[in-house]
Amino acid sequence: MLSTHSRFVGTGYYVPERIVTNHELSEVMDTSDEWIVERTGIRQRRWVPEGMTGAEMARRASMMALTDGDLVPADIDAIVLGTLSPDHFFPGTGVFLQRALGLEGVPCLDLRAQCSGFVYGLSVADAWIRSGQYETVLVVGVEIQSTGLDMSTRGRDMAVLFGDGAGAAVLQATQNENQGILTTRIHADGRHAEILWAEAASSSHHPRIDAKMIEEGRHFPTMEGKEVFRHAVTRMPEAVLEVLGENGLEPDDIDLLIPHQANLRISQMVQRRLGLSDEKVFNNIEKYGNTTAATIPIALAEAVREGLVNRGDLVCMVAFGSGFTWGASLVRW
Repeated sequence: MLSTHSRFVGTGYYVPERIVTNHELSEVMDTSDEWIVERTGIRQRRWVPEGMTGAEMARRASMMALTDGDLVPADIDAIVLGTLSPDHFFPGTGVFLQRALGLEGVPCLDLRAQCSGFVYGLSVADAWIRSGQYETVLVVGVEIQSTGLDMSTRGRDMAVLFGDGAGAAVLQATQNENQGILTTRIHADGRHAEILWAEAASSSHHPRIDAKMIEEGRHFPTMEGKEVFRHAVTRMPEAVLEVLGENGLEPDDIDLLIPHQANLRISQMVQRRLGLSDEKVFNNIEKYGNTTAATIPIALAEAVREGLVNRGDLVCMVAFGSGFTWGASLVRW
């Protein structure tokens, strides 16, 4: 009896039209294009206009992915959506996406795995498909970071990093053992949760946010950058080697590595530790910044459209983020 696997049948992405350059940021905080590029590799990012929601960006990315796979919304059996910036405290953004796609009764699972959200989502979708519970699953990563940043010199270390956008992929059941997700492995270590986090608004406070918190900037994200860097460049190569090892493969077997786009220096360090050449690693952080859960699906969709991913290729996606959470997914395209 042939086993069931999960194959990618369509990818898509959406980024807002508004381009925010490093120069524009230098007009409101003490920074410069040279400073940002040297430390992050980012030259610009996209920010949403007033009124644009995460659900709407997710809908546009999802429709591109569905069209790419010659599918329509009615073909979707389940939705998995990763974001750290939901449109509302509750309910999750997934149900708003479901409504925007005109679906009823389709389950929606929202994941809070931050930068690892898409890889976590692939793990869930793959398990559902392999078990036979669902045949076609939409996996989305979407983020609106721009509305939650401290746009002053106090917050510049975080504000220069983030952009808005959405990426989507449609996974579908197949019995073709030479195609689909081979292995996905995900991890977390909550001992480091406060190293990269946003403290408020929070249900652990009563009220969930107050004037003192706002005055102190506790509602803005904070990060101990050196510690995040140190853990990221360790955990990401470990995750790649883990999924490769489970399949008897080596880094040289990878045709394309798509790392989470957090910082170009992190991606370059991961690349060096794996011994991969430049043409085997896809980066687009210079255009979009860090779109958190959306970075990998946006990059994947772009790589497919640029002809860098072809049937039979071995593609590895790896992420690391707040939590700490991390993981990798190995795919025979």
